[in-house]
Amino acid sequence: MAALQTAPSSNIFFSKYLHSLSQTPHRLRKRMLATWTSDQELNQVRLRSGADMKRKLGWYDLVALGVGGMLGVGVFVTTGPVALHHSGPAVFISYIIAGISALLSSMCYTEFSVEIPVAGGAFSYLRVTFGEFVGYFAGANILMEYVLSNAAVARSFTDYLCCAFGQNHDSWRVEVHGFMKGFNMLDFPAVAIILFLTLCLCHSTKESSILNFVMTIFHVFFFGFIIIAGFLKGSVKNLVNPNGLTPFGVKGVLDGAAKVYFSYIGYDSVSTMAEEISNPSKSLPVGIMGSVFIVSALYSLMSLALCMMLPYNQIPEKASFGAAFQSLGWNWASNVVGAGASLGIVASLLVAMLGQARYLCVIGRARLAPLWLAKVHPSTGTPLNATLFLGAFTASISLFTELEIVVDMVSLGTLLVFYLVANALIYRRYAINVKNPPSHTLLFLFLLSCSSIAFSLSWKLKQWWGLPFFGGIMIIITACFHYFVPYSNQPSKWSVPFMPWPAAMSIFLNVFLMTTLKKLSLQRFGVWSCLIILFYVLYGVHSTYKAEEMGMQMGAEEVNQTSSAQQTKLDIQL
Repeated sequence: MAALQTAPSSNIFFSKYLHSLSQTPHRLRKRMLATWTSDQELNQVRLRSGADMKRKLGWYDLVALGVGGMLGVGVFVTTGPVALHHSGPAVFISYIIAGISALLSSMCYTEFSVEIPVAGGAFSYLRVTFGEFVGYFAGANILMEYVLSNAAVARSFTDYLCCAFGQNHDSWRVEVHGFMKGFNMLDFPAVAIILFLTLCLCHSTKESSILNFVMTIFHVFFFGFIIIAGFLKGSVKNLVNPNGLTPFGVKGVLDGAAKVYFSYIGYDSVSTMAEEISNPSKSLPVGIMGSVFIVSALYSLMSLALCMMLPYNQIPEKASFGAAFQSLGWNWASNVVGAGASLGIVASLLVAMLGQARYLCVIGRARLAPLWLAKVHPSTGTPLNATLFLGAFTASISLFTELEIVVDMVSLGTLLVFYLVANALIYRRYAINVKNPPSHTLLFLFLLSCSSIAFSLSWKLKQWWGLPFFGGIMIIITACFHYFVPYSNQPSKWSVPFMPWPAAMSIFLNVFLMTTLKKLSLQRFGVWSCLIILFYVLYGVHSTYKAEEMGMQMGAEEVNQTSSAQQTKLDIQL
């Protein structure tokens, strides 16, 4: 009898879905450019998670989360390979260039996060500015970036843990013959650390923040030891021998900057904590930009110390700092480096996994993913379902996939999202907040992007005449836009100074660094983009369309049911 009842219900569901697919063109036209207001994002959309996230974090928590989220990834994962194959001893210059780009992007993030303090980060900022599809596309890429980078970093945890015990970096992995190279070394320690951190994050954000704070303080002192030891025991001669400071030329330094941008993934996690901060308008600028400043300085000094300890052509790709101390005869320091690096990687994983769950939670609120992923646990105040789902998914990828396969793809996705956020900031400041004709701002953004692409391709193809020509065009159109298109500042809130120059520079640098990546990473990114667009067409647009049709009635019911519990949402301190 149950089977007979199930069959008709399945047929009804299937027929309704086919009807929805037949309405796809109409729904795409209605939903792709649909936007929410800041007030709706802050209040109405957040009601869909049920309980509130708990506001327990201060500015010092945010700085520690940002520093902890970035430190373990950059120095210990990307420095060795980039120095060996791309930048040589000038890898510290690559970090400076990437740091400048990250700082400009972090300024754009900061203004948005102060104005719209929700957990969605770039997804929410782009959705309220450019509409649902652009927000969804960015959000899906951010999730891809987090999941792949966390999986890669977890495998590096195994490398340094082996180093701490004086063993070969593959000694704790299990080789499976018959699997494709790059996927044939099963990494069970990486899976274990991801699952352990997933359980910690399900319990409490504040306690996780305290754990990260302790690890980050220890980690900064540990970094100081490596920097001082490298400067005292290393030699400046290693910076110019055997082939000079830039053995691969200026192009190698810039290519290296695009690769080490992978290292700056983490500061955007701070913006996803906005719903859990007691004073967002004061804490977010300090937390986001302060962490980028600190990490940029440490990255540059650490990479310089490494290249002083070892000639660039002798730096191994994996566990580079441990090998550098072994070359000095400090075998004990090599073990200490392995232990400290493992701890730093745990801290960076903790922060990144904290951020990825909140991104998915807000995407679920928008009905672009199943709504159960948006639920916040009433007792812990954490997005429990999103945390468990992404934790299991990340662990599965870390079991198989080598670091080299995902680094370029992650960097490309990160740069694209930061490029979109910079565009959104200019459009919001000059077209939405001031009510200027949108065509003026859109034309400027189009010309700026085109000239940035032309400049970058001229560099890549060695067409040197194009550099001053297209560089001059970028400066001229930015100056004209700044002079002729008015905007009003927001003195009551933090805002990016000297607009539109910082955002325009961010757009240019993100485009330039994207064009330095390999063709294979572009192809893989293209495949991923097709998959997420297909998901939007087959699921996302229909889910949000139905939610919009029922929105007025459902919203009224939800407000009536939770009016007393949710009243504090209207009192967000901006």
